[in-house]
Amino acid sequence: MPYSPGTWPTLPAMMLSRAAEWADRPLFRHWQGGAWQSLRWGDFAVQVAAVAAFLRGRGIGPGDRVLLVSENRPEFPIADTAIMAVGAITVPTYTTNLPGDHAHILRDSGARAAIVSTRRLAERVLEGAALADGLDLLVCCEDPPAQAGLVAHGWAEALATPGDPAMLAAEAAAVPSDSLACLIYTSGTGGPPKGVMLPHRALLANRDGVAPLVKRLGLIGECYLSFLPLSHAYEHTVGGFLLPSLGLEVVYSRGADRLAHELAEIRPAIVTAVPRLFEVLRGRILHGLEKESAFKRRLFDRTVELGLRRMDGPPLGLFERLQDAVLDRLVREKSRARFGGRLRAMVSGGARLDPELSGFFIALGLPVIQGYGQTEAGPVVSVNLPWANRRHTVGPPLKGVECRIAEDGEVLVRGDLVMTGYWNNPEATASSLKPLPGDPPGEAPWLHTGDIGALEDGYLRITDRKRDFIKTLGGDMVSPAKIECLLMAEPEVHQALVSGEGKPALVALIVPNEGMAEKVAEAVRRVNAKLPTIERIRHWAVTEPFTIENGLLTPTQKVKRRAAIEARTAEAEKLWG
Repeated sequence: MPYSPGTWPTLPAMMLSRAAEWADRPLFRHWQGGAWQSLRWGDFAVQVAAVAAFLRGRGIGPGDRVLLVSENRPEFPIADTAIMAVGAITVPTYTTNLPGDHAHILRDSGARAAIVSTRRLAERVLEGAALADGLDLLVCCEDPPAQAGLVAHGWAEALATPGDPAMLAAEAAAVPSDSLACLIYTSGTGGPPKGVMLPHRALLANRDGVAPLVKRLGLIGECYLSFLPLSHAYEHTVGGFLLPSLGLEVVYSRGADRLAHELAEIRPAIVTAVPRLFEVLRGRILHGLEKESAFKRRLFDRTVELGLRRMDGPPLGLFERLQDAVLDRLVREKSRARFGGRLRAMVSGGARLDPELSGFFIALGLPVIQGYGQTEAGPVVSVNLPWANRRHTVGPPLKGVECRIAEDGEVLVRGDLVMTGYWNNPEATASSLKPLPGDPPGEAPWLHTGDIGALEDGYLRITDRKRDFIKTLGGDMVSPAKIECLLMAEPEVHQALVSGEGKPALVALIVPNEGMAEKVAEAVRRVNAKLPTIERIRHWAVTEPFTIENGLLTPTQKVKRRAAIEARTAEAEKLWG
């Protein structure tokens, strides 16, 4: 069925309408000049209209692709909304991209214009453009670098262009909801990044699905600490449009090294992070605990033990319930205070969150919930709920999302949130968007996610990536993600890569945490004790870190499995002898 938009057919129509309604409300908060600065909705609309008029004056119009490279700062959503408002297509790109990455995206998308935050990033984009087909227009928030044959402008020049927010809102409201809003490139964990075509309806469908949860959590009027990069599909939808349009102020974090301080200072109601951050936070908590007295350590351990019992059973007895209530005051209140004391939800996304890791935080009174999604699905498919949190699952699908499990266990998704397809890649589109046998003609195809999972009482559980299974020489099918997750949950392990396709046993390449190289063997022993024989690590070795700079880590801290295995093949072969 065609999408039936609610109040707004497009994202700019929604944002500009909210700006007219909430002109004096704070929208974004960012750190600048040694202090937090605030931007109101009304000022946002004026700046969007100015940038939109500037882009139009430089020939940017419907269907044009515009590269957007920026840290999390107000200029990102202003430029993003302005690009879409003139009918062009935003191509959000990571600030960590190397020139070769930019070249691939520029060449594949055909983008001829770019908006960039800093001079350093602009120079990197221009290096990529030199490897591709070049650029016609560059806008830089700082003084733009010069390059022959390129028209470069400063952000101040764009903001000085006269624009009319009301007229722009009326134009944006006339655009069909199925028009492309953005082209987001996948992280490339399984091969070259592909451009995911997301229409306005996909992101608006995500908003429709999440809105009831936001209202029930009482988040309207609260603030959201934005930590994931806005170029990531999740943050682009949720932090860029969804939560602001529902009445939350967005506060842009200054980075991972400031996050712990900002949680206590900003006191957000909601924050989103990847599993790796939760691992780091747990490590810091446990490291700090080592400096405490034996009595305090026993109190902490008992708090976690009883918290897990409340979740998983067996039920607490009367004395244990009294104990738990006392520990809530002595231990959990302090834990909540460290995270600001106002958190309603700490959402984990981007990769599988180990249930033991989420259980640790929940047992300490912190509302960690796991969601599931894909860039190809807008991206949110499902999310757990703080009042019905089944931490071994990724929650029930959002309202309006159809989800089923194929015969081979693959998770299939259908609904308005699903992409149009992959840019310039009909073969990949046909393999991902397919009808099922027996579907009536004209029905929307199913998104074949590539994830293996199950539906349990309406809750979705993800077990693995379909293409990542390892088949050993003995014919056993093994999930490397499960084993890697267990390894990285150990305090000694920073990163892990499990391999063994066509081999007699599994091996692991391990990046230890600082100062922990000598203790990795003990971590492997503990993990092996939790696994059946066919999943145990036979041999292991310490390896160099997987990083963004060496091309083996995505900006959201996921190891590019295929590239990493190819790059470290020689090390793995030594383990098999």
